[in-house]
Amino acid sequence: MSSPELIVDVLRAELRAANLTYKTLAERIDMSESSVKRMFGQKDMPLSRLAQICQVAGIAFEDVLRGAADARPQPDALTLPQETSLVAKPRLLLVAICCLGYWSMEQIVETYRLTEAECIGCLAELDRLGIIELRPLNRYTLRVSNAFHWLPDGPVQHYFREQIVPDYFAGRFDGAGETLMCLPARLSPASAAELAQKIHQLAGELTRLHRNDRRLPADEREGMTLLVGFRSWEFTAFTKLRR
Repeated sequence: MSSPELIVDVLRAELRAANLTYKTLAERIDMSESSVKRMFGQKDMPLSRLAQICQVAGIAFEDVLRGAADARPQPDALTLPQETSLVAKPRLLLVAICCLGYWSMEQIVETYRLTEAECIGCLAELDRLGIIELRPLNRYTLRVSNAFHWLPDGPVQHYFREQIVPDYFAGRFDGAGETLMCLPARLSPASAAELAQKIHQLAGELTRLHRNDRRLPADEREGMTLLVGFRSWEFTAFTKLRR
């Protein structure tokens, strides 16, 4: 039998997939929002409460128990064949990136020129690839961890370099919350390693903010992309001027 903590984790993920906020849930089970948050934070609730939450949320209690029983550590990255499959079909890569951003199928169809049937087909293919687990009513859960990253020098990174980086840097970086910096420095190997570690910490902070803001309405969030690079490098035109 799975631990109570794991069952609550699975239930929280199901509620998130159903776009059901703590506020809405609290209204449906006649509790205060703070009490609901505390209950999930402490991961301590009776079986009857678990069953009630599943009922009002339209979630099969059996699915929650099965999900907890089958729970296993999720990978931080995809395999080479998985990434190769994504870049072979730009629309599939688009839907995969939307899923990593926890978009619903309805949000994807409303935003991009994809029919509902095409979007469902992409979701089904992502399920076959093992990137998501497709649920009833075209809901899904991710099969990657919160620390997910693309393979270093993998197919998606190559695709980004060839197709996305030029488009990304074509912007002015002068909008609200935007910034662009290119800072040269001469560092020792130890200092370079220290800065690289801080970059990984920044990525973790982005993940935390992204996870927290999922509870906000869609119109209060905007797609943002952090593109960070750090390497030993000199502009080719400058290198040509070396003695």
